This record gives sequence, C-alpha cells and structure tokens, in this order.
Amino acid sequence: MTEKITRINPDHLHPTPGYHHITVVEAGRTAYLAGQCPLDRQGSLVGPGSLDLQIDQVVANALAALAAVNAQPHHVVRSVIYVRSEEREDLGIAWSRLTESLLGPAFTSASTLLGVAQLGFTGQLVEVDLTVALPD
Repeated sequence: MTEKITRINPDHLHPTPGYHHITVVEAGRTAYLAGQCPLDRQGSLVGPGSLDLQIDQVVANALAALAAVNAQPHHVVRSVIYVRSEEREDLGIAWSRLTESLLGPAFTSASTLLGVAQLGFTGQLVEVDLTVALPD
C-alpha cells in the first residue's frame, strides 16, 4: 500500500519541520486508531509528570496497535498530537521525541500538533491519534 500513498508539500505553502501538507491515499482500506494514551496494559498511567516517559509509552502503544492491523509507521497518513501544556516549548519537545522515535515515520504525513488544557486521564500529558492506510 505504501506505493499508493503520496505525500506533497506544494511550493506555495510554507516549509514544514518534517510533515507534509497533503497526503493522498489511493483507494484501499483504512484504520482509525483511537487516541493512544500513556497507559500500561493494566490501564495505569505511566510516567506521572514526565512528558518523555509518557511519550515513550504512547509510542509503544501505537506500535502495538499498528502491528495488530499488520501496519507500520510509514502506513500512517494522518496524525494529531495532543500535549497538555500552555508552553509552546513543550509542544516542540513532544514533536522532537515523537519524530525521533521508532514511530517517527508516522509523522511525515499530514499532521497536527495541539496544546490542550486537559486530556482524558488524570495526569495525562500526551495523546496521539493516527489514521492508517492499511497495506494490501
């Protein structure tokens, strides 16, 4: 399926820090992953107060979810990253840690990075929502 995914940065739009403005997917199956949270298998929050540890858990969870549908990070065609912070610097830290992780190729497609006031679990600092073009 990766040959059916085209990522585009039009000349008339601003340069990006690694993502593409447009991702085109030819006909095929898609998977929509629920927001991946920094929870372990028992549902306990990992790394209270640590953005880095929580991102590492989100990465592990997202990789497991992708594997469950026989997909890899480069099959991701859309991502939304939520960071609980009012500080722009925290968003940059989250972006860097995610893009440098094993999940990094997922963030070369169309992507949005948001600072938010709250997330679903007490103490949660990050969540990642992924859309995947499933391989044939």
